[in-house]
Amino acid sequence: MREMFARSPSFSALLQGPEHRFALTNPAYQKLIGHRNVIGMSVREAVPEVEGQGFLELLDNVFVSGEPFVGKDVKIVLQRSPDGVEEARYLDFVYQPIKDESGNVTSIFVEGLDITERRTTEQALRELNADLERRVIERAQARGRTWNLSPDLLGALNSKGYFETSNPAWQTILGWSEDEVASMSIFELLHPDDVEHTRAGFELTLVGQPAIRFVNRYRCKDGSHRYISWVGIQEDGYVYCTGRDITVEREAEIELSKAQDALRQAQKMEAIGQLTGGIAHDFNNLLTGIIGSLDLVRRRMAANNRSDIPRLMDAASTAALRAAALTHRLLAFGRRQSLDTRPNDVNRIVIGIEDLLARTLGERIELVCKPSGDLWTAFTDANQLESALLNLAINARDAMPDGGRLTIETANVQLDKAYAALHEDVQPGEYVNISVSDTGIGMPPEVLEKALDPFFTTKPVGEGTGLGLSVIYGFIKQSRGHLRIYSDVGRGTTVKLYFPRALQNAVEIKPVAVETPRGHGETILVVEDDATVRSIISDALQDLGYSVLTASDARFAIPVLQSKAAIDLLISDVILPHVNGRKLAEIARASRPALKVLFVSGYSENAIVRADLVDAGMDMLTKPFALDTLGAKVHAMIKSPAR
Repeated sequence: MREMFARSPSFSALLQGPEHRFALTNPAYQKLIGHRNVIGMSVREAVPEVEGQGFLELLDNVFVSGEPFVGKDVKIVLQRSPDGVEEARYLDFVYQPIKDESGNVTSIFVEGLDITERRTTEQALRELNADLERRVIERAQARGRTWNLSPDLLGALNSKGYFETSNPAWQTILGWSEDEVASMSIFELLHPDDVEHTRAGFELTLVGQPAIRFVNRYRCKDGSHRYISWVGIQEDGYVYCTGRDITVEREAEIELSKAQDALRQAQKMEAIGQLTGGIAHDFNNLLTGIIGSLDLVRRRMAANNRSDIPRLMDAASTAALRAAALTHRLLAFGRRQSLDTRPNDVNRIVIGIEDLLARTLGERIELVCKPSGDLWTAFTDANQLESALLNLAINARDAMPDGGRLTIETANVQLDKAYAALHEDVQPGEYVNISVSDTGIGMPPEVLEKALDPFFTTKPVGEGTGLGLSVIYGFIKQSRGHLRIYSDVGRGTTVKLYFPRALQNAVEIKPVAVETPRGHGETILVVEDDATVRSIISDALQDLGYSVLTASDARFAIPVLQSKAAIDLLISDVILPHVNGRKLAEIARASRPALKVLFVSGYSENAIVRADLVDAGMDMLTKPFALDTLGAKVHAMIKSPAR
């Protein structure tokens, strides 16, 4: 038996254990891998060059599954000589698992043939046959009237991407003679933007997958391009092709698409006009309250009458906070708000605001919460979700003037590809669903169609802004989620919110201290391009006992950061001229790896999501913010352990 094993022309080896250690090899195997002494070594140690070629993964799969693997004409790159020169070999082989009495795999027997030389001989023979076939094709096609008269491009494409034959339509449509077509690869004739997807399609065709209505652009001899729709079928080493000129049809489609885009743009401008009208109305009222209160404060101070000043200051602050709330709602509608997206326990959030929702709904409306017992965690902003649920509860209350029932349910759902195909801007996958259902008056189809439009409301003037649902929709889409509304007149409405599943555990957020703690001379660098905001932050921090350095943008901040000055915290606006805040933080940490960074932002052109912006030792504060909130955040960051 050992003599047969040693003389066998097949290479053989016995690999033991999950690490695939060589226990036995025959001379043919040693010749294959270059006469190495591999006994006792794992495959990874003995033949390191196979890493990344898929063989180790196949061995692991056979060992785990207990199923054999058969490989035919498989390429492997080996270092067969001491000088380390790599050589490609082609193998037919079998991985056969060997099991113990309990059926567990203990070893793998490897057996196969090195077919490299045979394959080289066969390839030379195929090339000879191909040349003969080409000549036969030329003669047969030359005699075909269809070949000469067809208005479509015809030809036989070899495996290297050259048309060995082409009919007269090539010259009629594209201007290239048969000799010119044969002298250029198809990739030389293609529009640059179509090369990669054509290459991928061509490779599929070579392995037997027909190309049907495959469209790309070919260059004409005069330098222009025409759209060609191809049908290609592989047979006997050639891809037989027919291509139809669809330039007129495709250009018409492009023009139609442009017209549709122009229509959508016009509709957007109409919506923007409605939006700006609503914004102007609300902001003018708020600004009147702020400006008027401050003017009255100045007059009282000039007259040395301070009795009304606290009331007027409170009125100005209230109007300013309402303006801040309106900008946040607008940013949510436009998907430009700064989100604190984290893995959250949605059940905890729903249960946490149950009392608030019950008080909001009143005694005539029954609130029923049905949290799922095995709910996944979800990626969302907890505060924004609470606000969304409160808005939905208010809408439901207004839709049930005579009382009713509001039901909030949570569930795990899987949105498949079929569902995603039916709904715009939805990715298939796993989601956490929150359903908010009322037994109210419902919405007719024409109202349901406009429910998410900004400033659309069915409430009387002065009782609704029309931003509620559109704000929720903006928050959901910015969270990479999904929203659906179902409504029947007289039977009620259901709003379904979908948030992407998080595989991590929920992150608990610690409350910020109520009383603002003071600093002890720590140095803070404030980078803010707005002079008023920069001055207010600087003054507030100095009042709290910090030493403050300021810069209007990164050009002035970088020299300070790269100096030897002690800096305990960098506070930077996200949107800065020249270099944005995130890039500035990266530059700062190149020389100060442990530097803590607090970003402040009103809005970002890229719709900031906190998890995408901050790293360890970083945090973010959204404008506008109370100075007490700023002080508490700064103190917490400075006192936190270094990253």
